[in-house]
Amino acid sequence: MVFPESKGVQTSGSEEKRSTQNRVLPQHSPGPNYLTPRLIISPVNVNYEPQDYTETDPLLPSGTRFIGSQEAKISRSSTAVRPESVCSLVLQILVSFLLAGLGTISAGLLLDMVQSWDVFQEITEIFILLPVVLGMKGNLEMTLASRLSTAVNAGKMEVASEKWMLIIGNLAVKQLQSTILGLLASLMAIVLGWIADGRLPFNHVILLCSTSVCTTFVASLLQGIIMVGVIIVSKRTGINPDNVATPMAASFGDLITLALLACFSQWFYSFIDLYSYVLYLLDLFLLCLIPLWIVISSKHPASQLLLRTGWEPIITAMVISSMGGFILDKTVSDPNLAGMILYAPVINGIGGNLVSIQASRISTKLHINFAHGEVPEDRKRCHQPCSTFFGSEPNHKSAKVLLLIVIPGQLIFLYVIHLIKGSYTMPSALFTFAFLTASLIQVFSLLCIADCMVHCLWRRGKDPDSYSIPYLTALGDLLGTALLSLAFLLLWWSGDIGGG
Repeated sequence: MVFPESKGVQTSGSEEKRSTQNRVLPQHSPGPNYLTPRLIISPVNVNYEPQDYTETDPLLPSGTRFIGSQEAKISRSSTAVRPESVCSLVLQILVSFLLAGLGTISAGLLLDMVQSWDVFQEITEIFILLPVVLGMKGNLEMTLASRLSTAVNAGKMEVASEKWMLIIGNLAVKQLQSTILGLLASLMAIVLGWIADGRLPFNHVILLCSTSVCTTFVASLLQGIIMVGVIIVSKRTGINPDNVATPMAASFGDLITLALLACFSQWFYSFIDLYSYVLYLLDLFLLCLIPLWIVISSKHPASQLLLRTGWEPIITAMVISSMGGFILDKTVSDPNLAGMILYAPVINGIGGNLVSIQASRISTKLHINFAHGEVPEDRKRCHQPCSTFFGSEPNHKSAKVLLLIVIPGQLIFLYVIHLIKGSYTMPSALFTFAFLTASLIQVFSLLCIADCMVHCLWRRGKDPDSYSIPYLTALGDLLGTALLSLAFLLLWWSGDIGGG
C-alpha cells in the first residue's frame, strides 16, 4: 500500500520504514475499538489489500486508517455516541413517528380505494402478494437505513470517497435483492393462491410475476435514493439517524410501493390479453440486469460481503409475511370484515417502525461497545421480557418511550383516518379499545423479541443490522394482521364492525 510522505519532514530509509509500519494497524482483533476508522488518503488513489471479512465487520474496508488531524477527530466520534436526553429522544422519535404514521395512513387509504379496481376484483391473489412485497421492500430499506445509521454513528462516513463507496455498493446489492425477491414473492403468492382456490389461470401468473418484479425494482431505486438523502441530512443536522431513518424508510416505502403495485397491476391487466409478450420482455430485461448489479457490488468489500450473507433473513421474512398475506386475503374476501383493509397498513407499519428504531439502536450500541460474540453481562442470562423496559441504559428508556407512544399515536391516526373519510366524530369506544389493544400487544411483543433477538444474533456472530429487522418487521406484519383480524371478528360478533 502506498503512503503519502509528510511535508517538511525528512526521514532515512530505516526511519521511514519504521514510520510506515507504525501507521499501519495490524489485522483487527475483536474489541471495543475495532470500529475505529482506518483509512489512508492518498493524493492519487486508494488501494485496498485483500482481507477476510465477517458479517459483523464495519461496512468499510479494514486495514486502513485516517492520518493527520482527521484521525483524532473521527476516532473520538467513533468510539462513543453522544448521550441523548429524554426530551431529545422523545422529540426525535415523535416527529419521525408522526411523519411515518401519515405515510401508513396514506397507504391504508390508497389500498381502501384501489381494492375496487378491476384487477383487484379479478385477481385476488394480489392481496396475498401485497403484504409480502410491502414487507420485503420495508425490510430492504430498513436494513439499508440501519447499516448506514450504524456507519454514521461509528464515524464511518466522514470521508466523501468512502461514504459514496459505501452507498453505491449497498444500493447495487439492494437492486439485486429487490429483483430476485420480487420474483420469489410472486411465486409465493402464486403457490398460496393455487392452494386456496385450487386453480390459477396462466395469465394471472404472468401478471403477478411482472407486477411484483417491476414494483420492487422501481420502488427499490426510488426509496434507496430517498433513504440516502435522509441519512445524509440527519448526519449534517446532528440528528441520530437511528431514531428517524428506519421508520421513514418503512412508512413512505409502503406508500410508494403500494402506489406502484396498484398502477403496474392495473396497467398490465388492461393489455395482458392482447400484448402478453410485453410482460415477458419486461421481465427478461429486468432479470438481465442482475449481472450488472453483481459486478458493481462485487467491487466493494462491504457490499461483496452482503452478496454472500444478506439473503437468509429477507427470504425467511418473506415467507413469514406471506402468512400474513394469506390471512389478509381470506379476511377481505369476507364482506363482513372487508373494512379492516383500511387499518392493516397502519397497524403493521407502525409496529414495524417502532421496533425497527429499537433494533437499530441496540445494534449500534453493540457495534460500538462490544466485540462480535460478546454481549453485556445482563444479556448472558435467560432473557426476561420486563428487562427490556426497566434499567438505566438509554435503550431501556427508548423502549419505554416507544411503548408509551403507541396509544396516543394510534388515537391520532384513527381520528385522522375518520376525518379523511368524512366523519367528524371519533370511532366507537369498543372499536377504539379493540384497535389499541391489538396495537399495544403487537408492539410490546415486538420490543421484547427485538431485545432478545438482536443480542442473540450478535452473540452468534451475525450482524443485527442485516438480520434482525427483516425478521422483526415480518413478525410485525404477521402479528398485526392476525391481531387486527381477531379484533374485527370480535367487533363483528358484537355488531360494532363499522367502528364509527
